[in-house]
Amino acid sequence: MKRREFIKTVAATGVAGMNIGALTAQSRTRESAAAAAAAFPHRPLGKTGVSVTTYGLGGFIGMQKPPSKDWDPAAMAELALDMGVTYFDSAPSYNNGQSETNFGRVLARRRKEVFQTTKTQQRTYDGAMREIEQSLKRLQTDHVDLLQLHGMTLQDDPAAWDKPDGVLTAFRKLREQGVTRFIGITGHEDAHVLLRAINMYEFDTLLTTLNPVSRRRPFREDLLPVANKKRMGVIAMKVMGGGNGCLAVGNPSKKLIQPFHDQTSNQVEAKSLIRYTLGLPISVAVIGIASEAQLRENISVAKENKPMTAEEQKALEQLVG
Repeated sequence: MKRREFIKTVAATGVAGMNIGALTAQSRTRESAAAAAAAFPHRPLGKTGVSVTTYGLGGFIGMQKPPSKDWDPAAMAELALDMGVTYFDSAPSYNNGQSETNFGRVLARRRKEVFQTTKTQQRTYDGAMREIEQSLKRLQTDHVDLLQLHGMTLQDDPAAWDKPDGVLTAFRKLREQGVTRFIGITGHEDAHVLLRAINMYEFDTLLTTLNPVSRRRPFREDLLPVANKKRMGVIAMKVMGGGNGCLAVGNPSKKLIQPFHDQTSNQVEAKSLIRYTLGLPISVAVIGIASEAQLRENISVAKENKPMTAEEQKALEQLVG
């Protein structure tokens, strides 16, 4: 493919322009990162044959912001990678592709170290093909590891996805071409529409909302067991209650925006929310960050590798309501 040839040429030119000292330092950094990744807790991504780090860097929150003198999203992604996190989440809808652009600055040099995901909200063959081509350019790569149908809602018509001009036809074509290794589906509006979709089609992964609030119980009790039975890789999102993280102590509460945010009158420590979700039968918890301190704390909890027991989970569910 011409796109692949172009990207490879650009990468080769960049390497040729680097001096030996820079290459040596980069090699040492990658060796250290590889060791950190090997030591990081991993879980199987369903039946894909791939294992992923139990913590994934979310592509929203801070990672969708443009770089500034006070915030460098690419530097945060690089730090996560150096600390052993290899699962990166993104989507073209995150600030008009800015999230993908930020990750692309890292992938341009360290693609082989990353399990990179993206998504599309398109539901047609042509729309999906155009969007993934733009995503690849922003990500500075010729392929992603996981391409996901983004944000299934009650308004979706899953039967249309499988038609010749449907999104799943595009996904299968892209998988055949090696543009993506795996295909998945995401959603957080309604557990039962997602249940219908995963029963209709053989997706490799499911990205959905899993936290202890009562309104997410159908995702935990109805959707999750079916995904597990189908041996899907389950990816948890909204671990902290959504974009503003208002389940966690210290984060401001806001008026609930259905279906995006979850609230509680009894906020708890972020660590407890991470341990809760990692106590569920999932592959990876994707969590966004707004600071380097949050990134380091999330990684610390994941590396501690002490998921909640079933008893602890029930107690937390009762506390947050």
